[in-house]
Amino acid sequence: MKELIQKGLGLLSRIKNKIAFYPTILSLAGLAFSFIMYYIESRGVSSYLKEELPMLVINNTDTARVILSVFIGGLISIMVFSFSMVMILLNQASSNFSPRVLPGLISNKKHQIILGIYNASLLYCIFTLVAIEGEGDQVNMPGFSVLLSIVFMVICLGAFIYFLHSISQGIQVDNIISRIKETGIKRMRKFVKRNQESTTKLPQKKASYVFKSKRSGYLQSIQVNSLKEKLAENDLILQTLIPIGSYVFEGTPMFKISEQLNKEDEEDISELFVYANNELVNENYVLAFKQITEIAVKAMSPGINDPGTAINAINALTDLFLERIQINNHSEYLHNDKVVLKTKDFTFKEILHATMASLRTYCTKDVLVSQKLMQMLLQLYDHKVLGKPSFKKQVRREMKLLYKDLKVNLKNESDLKAFKNLKFKC
Repeated sequence: MKELIQKGLGLLSRIKNKIAFYPTILSLAGLAFSFIMYYIESRGVSSYLKEELPMLVINNTDTARVILSVFIGGLISIMVFSFSMVMILLNQASSNFSPRVLPGLISNKKHQIILGIYNASLLYCIFTLVAIEGEGDQVNMPGFSVLLSIVFMVICLGAFIYFLHSISQGIQVDNIISRIKETGIKRMRKFVKRNQESTTKLPQKKASYVFKSKRSGYLQSIQVNSLKEKLAENDLILQTLIPIGSYVFEGTPMFKISEQLNKEDEEDISELFVYANNELVNENYVLAFKQITEIAVKAMSPGINDPGTAINAINALTDLFLERIQINNHSEYLHNDKVVLKTKDFTFKEILHATMASLRTYCTKDVLVSQKLMQMLLQLYDHKVLGKPSFKKQVRREMKLLYKDLKVNLKNESDLKAFKNLKFKC
């Protein structure tokens, strides 16, 4: 039973990555509801309501057909307009910010639900219109179903108004940065909580047998709970060799395990590693650093030249780094107080250097942005959580590299004067 549940969760995760999950589910729900109403109408609900509550039933055939036809045309127009607006705004976001922010905008669950409401209402109206059969006195008139179509249309209009407000707010760069930051922090806090709950007990076995990936793609996530149970059941220790969020090539060593696996167990364990064609912040917090860095770099390009956006992005990066310094470079997962799984994460040094390398290249010609960068590094260096000497050493190294680039790019001595009175010697 557990194996079926594990395979079901894995299949569901892959399906959600392959299709527009919420629009598809809601569309199917609208289709199913139209058949349910067809059955209810066949049981005479409209005739009963016509006698008891006539105000709830539309009895005129021509009126009903006109209403449903107008609703169908109106819903198609709303969907076309919404789709066109989304495409325009996504093109603007890709040009002004970064193409990497597009998956986060497209995968917005609220917008997918709104699209699903449109589809469900459209299908319901179409099948209700088809259900009006006959001529003259022999008309099969689903009056109550037509009334429900009016209710659904009102809901669609409300969803459309909310969509216009949401998409106009969501495309603003400050809101994009804030959303990415909050998603990244939320993901990192899960790691912090896990580190607090874990123990220092090391596994007795060593992972020595190497398993190579059989496909290419982004390692989006690992089904940790299912994998822990599988490892504990077979008394195995597994250690990943590639951080979550990395692009894995076919044949690349992916993890080490304490014992040689047979083909069946090997396939069961490999299915618990979820691949995807793109990166998602809610699965990989490192992408939050990448996306906000790209927004800052794009803002400082000559074509845009928006230091204010770059400063806001650096403020968000500061919050992300203050959260990241609380996470170890390796995560341990326990089962019955025994370590069964160890995962490799991107190190603080790798994230900090990758971020600063891009920002130093494009931001050191602007004094205000450079000051904000140095303030970020100084705040990290002086933070009480940054207790590891290696972390302080890495921050100090980036401060020296930043100052070195500033001496090359800032020709005015008065601009450099603000950076000479620092707490370190360059």
